[in-house]
Amino acid sequence: MSTQSTTGIFKQAAGASIGWGVVMIVLGILALFLPLATGIGVSIAVGWIIVFSGVAYLASAFAARGAGSFLWRLLIGAVYILGGLYLAFNPGLALESLTLAMAVMFFVEGALETVVFFQLRSLPGSGWVLFDGLVTLFLAYLIWRPWPSSSIWAIGTILGINLISSGFTRLMYSVAARRTLEAVS
Repeated sequence: MSTQSTTGIFKQAAGASIGWGVVMIVLGILALFLPLATGIGVSIAVGWIIVFSGVAYLASAFAARGAGSFLWRLLIGAVYILGGLYLAFNPGLALESLTLAMAVMFFVEGALETVVFFQLRSLPGSGWVLFDGLVTLFLAYLIWRPWPSSSIWAIGTILGINLISSGFTRLMYSVAARRTLEAVS
């Protein structure tokens, strides 16, 4: 394969990556403007992921050796399927549960990062670990304090911000890669 055709392939890939970055930014903006709809969509998706996991458990039951293992996998699969269907068809409840789980995860993450800061405080830049921990604790509080009403905005807003951030990052490094390839060729 020649260098010129390799460069062309990389330019194409960078162009596709730029396109995906723009799509991610647009979807992130939509999620910010429609946080409840985004949260409901995420809740439904999580419910269906759980259903498909239950189907996988059921399928694995038939590969089990022994009646006990078969029955155990069959029961777990049934619980996953029933629970996933319940969440998929009751997205409001799923959204409230996911929002509370997110608040708890942020709290634990923020607390652990704060503890890590005290172990790393003598190292340069360790203040950023404390900053991240405190911001994460603050986010946990912002979500938990008004819960369950925070369910209306929390998941969609955070997903929107993440999509915009990830899309912007992808866009910027793809543009930089494309410029580098153009300078080389």
